[in-house]
Amino acid sequence: MAKIEKIELRMVDLVPKVKRTDAIQSFVSQETPIVTITDSDGATGTGYSYTIGTGGSSVMRLLADHLAPRLIGRDADQIEAIWHDLEFATHATTIGAITAIALAAIDTALWDLRARKQNLPLWKLAGGAKDRCPLYTTEGGWLHIETQALVDDALEAKAKGFTGSKVKIGKPHGSEDFSRLSAVRKALGDGYEIMTDCNQGFSVDEAIRRAERLRELDLAWIEEPLPADDIDGHVRLSNSTATPIAVGESLYSIRHFREYMQKGGASIIQVDVGRIGGITPWLKVAHAAEAFDMPVCPHFLMELHVSLVCAIQNGKYVEYIPQLDELTGAKMRIENGHALAPSEPGIGIDWDWDAVKARSIAEFTTAIVK
Repeated sequence: MAKIEKIELRMVDLVPKVKRTDAIQSFVSQETPIVTITDSDGATGTGYSYTIGTGGSSVMRLLADHLAPRLIGRDADQIEAIWHDLEFATHATTIGAITAIALAAIDTALWDLRARKQNLPLWKLAGGAKDRCPLYTTEGGWLHIETQALVDDALEAKAKGFTGSKVKIGKPHGSEDFSRLSAVRKALGDGYEIMTDCNQGFSVDEAIRRAERLRELDLAWIEEPLPADDIDGHVRLSNSTATPIAVGESLYSIRHFREYMQKGGASIIQVDVGRIGGITPWLKVAHAAEAFDMPVCPHFLMELHVSLVCAIQNGKYVEYIPQLDELTGAKMRIENGHALAPSEPGIGIDWDWDAVKARSIAEFTTAIVK
């Protein structure tokens, strides 16, 4: 039984490759906490999570002061027990983003360690449902992008085999959103999926109104139309439209997902490893969604989510937003618009450690040892 002997903490701040705007915010920075765990056999596992520009320093202090020290001497393979112990240790700060982001980095590192020691890629260790999954792209659909550029990006994605494109909505008037989406539908035809994302920008009545206006465009889904904690509002909206409603990016507990599923507040689940607190709770949400016949189309983190979507039967899409290129060697493999499940043991991310160390912020670089 190998015990945890060392935890290394780093944070890298990444600048997005393109300008990213939506209905309520701009995504100008990606703070990336990175946790590496070493056990008494000398084996290592690395996990990470992210912010969209704020809170990274708080995540790192929570890791260094409260969570990582509790790992020393623990059996690294008792992932379920460790996750629950750490959650309980921080119960006064849960449920919320800061704690979930910190838990996610640790939990993912433990799964990476387990997979490496068992010489298995994560997608097989966690289920092994399929070896590839379709991609849709978001990078060409941000809210500030002009209509023709939206169309051009979608045409390029379709030519590469991508199954769909996401377009941000939330312009001051619904007619603007309708015009932009109509242009994409006209150019791409009925066989190409158009996903939309509101980023919690609407009231219930406005969301119902806009969903009705967009109904004829046969959208794949309307994502985060309302504040994420407004479950009853999502139920009203879901009952008023045939267009699927997607949630999950801003949910931090398996119980929140349970309520959405039970009440019919959504029909597509976008559980995010970095927001739910790691792979351990992610798999629970995904399997619960299968019981409700709901597809899982996770938000962001494509380099990690490809393995998890391939692990489960109801994994449907991975969202294409490159984010780790500056910190990795081999990139996610893509063939005909599909992401291929990594064949290497672990979570499938080829960290370039020279790049990681060179870009780590010194004040947040910490080693906790036995």
